[in-house]
Amino acid sequence: MNITRPRTMTRTTTTRTASAVALSAALAVALCSCSSGSGDADSGGSATTPSTGASTETTSAEPQPGGTLTFARTQSPTSLDLHREITANNAFAIDKVFEPLLAFDAEGQIEPWLASEYSSSDDGLVWTFTLRDGVTFSDGTPLTPADVVFSLQRHLDIGGPLPLGAPITSIEAQGENTVVITLSAPYTPFAAELAGFANGILPKDLGGVDEATFFKNPVGTGPFVVDEWTEGGDISFTANESYWQDGKPYLDEVVYRLVQDDNQLVAQLQAGQVDVIDSVSSANVATLQSNTSLAVSITPGWQVEELFFNTLDEHFKDRDVRRAVSYALDREGIVQATSFGTAEVAGSVLPPSIPGYDDSITTLDYDVEAAKDAIADSAYPDGFSTSLLIASGNDLRAQEAQIIQAQLAEIGITVQIESIDLAAFRERFRAFDYSFMLNGATSDAADPNGIVTFQADPEGGTNGYWTHYSNDEVTQLITEGRTLPDGDERTQVYSQIQQLIADDAPFIPLSYPSNIKASSAKVQGLTVLPNGSVRLQDTWLEQ
Repeated sequence: MNITRPRTMTRTTTTRTASAVALSAALAVALCSCSSGSGDADSGGSATTPSTGASTETTSAEPQPGGTLTFARTQSPTSLDLHREITANNAFAIDKVFEPLLAFDAEGQIEPWLASEYSSSDDGLVWTFTLRDGVTFSDGTPLTPADVVFSLQRHLDIGGPLPLGAPITSIEAQGENTVVITLSAPYTPFAAELAGFANGILPKDLGGVDEATFFKNPVGTGPFVVDEWTEGGDISFTANESYWQDGKPYLDEVVYRLVQDDNQLVAQLQAGQVDVIDSVSSANVATLQSNTSLAVSITPGWQVEELFFNTLDEHFKDRDVRRAVSYALDREGIVQATSFGTAEVAGSVLPPSIPGYDDSITTLDYDVEAAKDAIADSAYPDGFSTSLLIASGNDLRAQEAQIIQAQLAEIGITVQIESIDLAAFRERFRAFDYSFMLNGATSDAADPNGIVTFQADPEGGTNGYWTHYSNDEVTQLITEGRTLPDGDERTQVYSQIQQLIADDAPFIPLSYPSNIKASSAKVQGLTVLPNGSVRLQDTWLEQ
């Protein structure tokens, strides 16, 4: 295969589709990337289009430089170490500071970024990247191949929750602007994997300082530089005056303000206290759409809203119990009651916007009698009591939890809803200190390898999204899917994976939420990516 990208100016999109470029393995499932609709999703469309209200299209001939954008988010960054983080609160701050060799656009297509062009050998083993001319870090230091080698090698050494999964045997700097990466075997998701936030480029040796010092005041090639930051609270960025895209960013400053309650987000946007809200409860969409001074954006995303089981739990390690829960849930009713038309009913662990999604797999759909039969076949035929863990301040998850509680009561499962603050929620599920939980999974690129690796590969970095799920046949198929070229054979492998996961029910897909953002009408050029992140170098404020 030979994928050559012409030397190009900023934001030039390749003509190939995301699936043809090679698809991703990062999930994110920022997850909890992350990516994590609303709430905790771990890091994963189409271009931003306002559904009603004021348009986000440019209303004057030229972008107007200057100003401060106040961006309300439900989660505050706790770390900017891109190789050790995965959740959206961190990922979507990290990607403002650090940039990868490749990136994906609002349609999920891979495009050159810090690399102006790249190609691979016919056997897919040798990948060559040409660095873009004139790129410097925010301290003015030129970007070099040595920085790329250091960054990717650090990621390999650390691993982290979003490991660089390609079978890399060497990363070499050649000349003044070339990096050559050699693989031991073909790896179809490689290009898309490199486009994830976790593969951003750092200065070699962190510029000579220790990790703690560097990541408090990081130096990157991104459009913004950290100004002030209170861990667990607000963070502010100032424009990177050395940014390689001429004239950008347009904004002088971006402030991420922590607002953890869905209703407060709406109230502060309506009052003009914030300019953008990152998370819009579906119940609030109509209210915001009716306000002509605001714009609401609803776009397809790479997220799946799911019910996750801790398979180490005494009850949910039983496959029949998990299957009983799946049969007992009226997913269509849940989505109708909670999404207000902004989400689709889910059947697969993959969202429809990801290549390889199969809507023909057999799922354990709502069937109370089948649910009763499954619980009767389990080790707990008379039912049991358990606890459902959710993050507080999230209207969607609170509503979902109440419906799940009522529906499981019909088969003898008594559910106590445990609602705790987001930071504690993350600590609990990462420690496997839960029975089952509501959460979201978000892919970081348009490739099926990302989500299935994150959620179903025991070596995927998160112990099956903290479910401890493992199925040898699924693991073997995941490995096979990474090496097969795009085409019918690879698609069939992911269909088999989706079917096996649906049968085992270690997690139950509930819905495919849209990316919903809302902003003041004065905010222009807001680009929402399908993983839920927002590019801000093109954003500006009408004065």
